[in-house]
Amino acid sequence: MVTLNDTGCPVIKSMKKTKLSNLFLSCVGILVLVLLMIYLTVHDQSRSIYESVDDVPNMQVAIVFGAGVGTPVLADRVTTAVSLYKSGKIEKILMSGDSHEDYDEPRAMKAMAVALGVPKRDIACDYAGFRTYDSLYRARHIFDLKKAILVTQDFHLPRAIFIAKHLGLKVIGVDAALRSYGTEQGWYELREILASEYAWLEVITQHKPKLLGKKEVVFVGSVSN
Repeated sequence: MVTLNDTGCPVIKSMKKTKLSNLFLSCVGILVLVLLMIYLTVHDQSRSIYESVDDVPNMQVAIVFGAGVGTPVLADRVTTAVSLYKSGKIEKILMSGDSHEDYDEPRAMKAMAVALGVPKRDIACDYAGFRTYDSLYRARHIFDLKKAILVTQDFHLPRAIFIAKHLGLKVIGVDAALRSYGTEQGWYELREILASEYAWLEVITQHKPKLLGKKEVVFVGSVSN
């Protein structure tokens, strides 16, 4: 028997719409839960993060990620890496970032480090570190590193450490934030939500960067071990 509403109209269509709405909301809820679990998994790296250069164990090599030429974020990363070098925590620095015509992050990073007192011979550049995943994949498979200190800000470190560990790198991270980044800080943290989901997908699918090239013999002996 068809049920009628107060106006005398059948309510079958209304019931179907309600069921579809409930199904849609359930699917959305499940998706949000899955994305939240992925984010928490990626960001569960706090035990590998150090806030002070003085507390960081020796690892001989530091990987510094590009963050836009001339930005305070990049300046802090390079400055922190130089502090690691001068304190004897590392012996070599790998500057990894984006590089193309009229734009060269690794070269700019190297120039900053040299100006701060690091010898050129102890700085290597990866000009195909277009993204965090690319930088770490190439560090492991092109530069043949097995362990390193990751130098970047706290909002970026969990994702970088997560990727590195799943690529076979033994890593720790040091927070390179030497100042407040104002309104941009919120953007960086918001960006990490989607970036973390994508990082998880890349790790699961074992994604390979477009540019690999030949092996780079930069660090020899115990530096890559």
